[in-house]
Amino acid sequence: MTATTGNSNPTMEGLLHELKEKYEHVKLGGGAKRIEKEHAKGKLTARERIDYLRDKNTDFLEVGAFVADGMYEEEGGCPSGGVVTGIGYVSGRMCMIVANDATVKAGAWFPMTAKKNLRAQEIAMENQIPAIYLVDSAGVFLPMQNEIFPDKEHFGRQFRNNAKMSAMGIIQVAAIMGSCVAGGAYLPIMSDEAMIVDKTGSIFLAGSYLVKSAIGETIDNETLGGATTHCEISGVTDNKYDTDQDCLDAIRKIFDKIGHNPTAGFDRVESHKSGLTGDELIGSFPTERVKPYDMLQIVKGLVDAGDFDEYKEDYGKTLICGTARIDGWAVGIVANQRKIVKTAKGEMQMGGVIYSDSADKAARFIMNCNQRKIPLVFLQDVSGFMVGSKAEHGGIIKDGAKMVNAMANSVVPKFTFILGNSYGAGNYAMCGKAYDPRLIYSWPTAQMAVMSGAAAANTLLQIKVAGLKKKGREITPEDEKELLDEITSKYNEELSPFYAASRLWVDGVIDPRETRKVISMGIEAANHAPITERFNVGVIQT
Repeated sequence: MTATTGNSNPTMEGLLHELKEKYEHVKLGGGAKRIEKEHAKGKLTARERIDYLRDKNTDFLEVGAFVADGMYEEEGGCPSGGVVTGIGYVSGRMCMIVANDATVKAGAWFPMTAKKNLRAQEIAMENQIPAIYLVDSAGVFLPMQNEIFPDKEHFGRQFRNNAKMSAMGIIQVAAIMGSCVAGGAYLPIMSDEAMIVDKTGSIFLAGSYLVKSAIGETIDNETLGGATTHCEISGVTDNKYDTDQDCLDAIRKIFDKIGHNPTAGFDRVESHKSGLTGDELIGSFPTERVKPYDMLQIVKGLVDAGDFDEYKEDYGKTLICGTARIDGWAVGIVANQRKIVKTAKGEMQMGGVIYSDSADKAARFIMNCNQRKIPLVFLQDVSGFMVGSKAEHGGIIKDGAKMVNAMANSVVPKFTFILGNSYGAGNYAMCGKAYDPRLIYSWPTAQMAVMSGAAAANTLLQIKVAGLKKKGREITPEDEKELLDEITSKYNEELSPFYAASRLWVDGVIDPRETRKVISMGIEAANHAPITERFNVGVIQT
């Protein structure tokens, strides 16, 4: 995989072009020939099924589009993890839709497939929205079974989640539209309703070849576990349908009769256009890492009418905190600042570093948002917390702990966007993946790592050189340069937002102009889940 970070000064247009190209490639799944084979069987592809199922002229928020990007190359690759997942609308109801992509290794489960499916279920559970499974999978990818089968977050966890979701009252509907074998057969049958497409759908614990091998019985797959068998004899499935389209129509009919649940009560009014046009927003964010800019302009470019009520404007200036509306929804925003400001001692560039006063301000702001039931949005371009004797003597660790404690214990939904840098403990404090954001997406300008590429490369070089010298090897300046180039190239690849997205450290990489849509749909989903926990910040020192 070629990382965009290898270019020292990429343009936003170039990054967006790469994003579009990568997404178009992902949408092909296993390729045009495999798509043709599915059509020849009378089947729709995973993405065609989702497009047919969901309400026309509504948004679809894809989760994990770039999962497994650049991974499993020796096995032929696994575009999008062999499954398409996302939040969409079916008969007016917001749902999590999970569709196996049979064009990718017959929909087999790779390790990242399991992680992606579990993420989809996690989103459904956190937001208490229904789940729809469009099943078409050959089961576990056997050559990698040791990485997907036995552990806590492996294949079996999805069935545990099926049971937990059912107990929570979260509706699950499954459609068997192709193969459904072995342990995978439990997912649709542990759902509340299971339907099957005649002649193309099949479900069994063991196929005909394995049955012959295990017990000597000769039987074909259709008789063993086809639609007629399970709808008329075993009762495993509820109804059978002649085509994919008929089956998807039946799901729509189920969802147009579902009752309504209480909401969380997040505030929404009429939406207004953002303070900047999409092109102006993009133009306001520099792609050069060291170039200062005013994050306040980005914030005003995202919120309705550019109207932002800043909290403690003149205190803790390396973090911007305040309330606004996005697509009508009330939000609290915490964002890193990177502009040059004038101080009593001259000019100071705020390079995304969090100081003690900023951390203290953010902690108090997060508490206020929890008290007022306002969802939180974190905009990351953070280099970390301030270091040095002055910072340490001033209690940076204590103040940083306040912020992390308040953020971690927050009971209102959190949404995170990585715009630029996301380094070290700054990633944590600004609600990185470890702190349960309901959704987390990157802009194509993002970088995520323990430290910046240059700093990390030089540190790794010193370690490498020291190790080689211990072994008695003489290192020339030319050797050092060659090693540094090699280390830098590898580290820069790992900094790429696509590297993070392929491993589900983020839910995806988006065009900055999609940010408002993600926030709006995210809060709408979160509004399905009433807040039952009480905000308690624990042992924060004041």
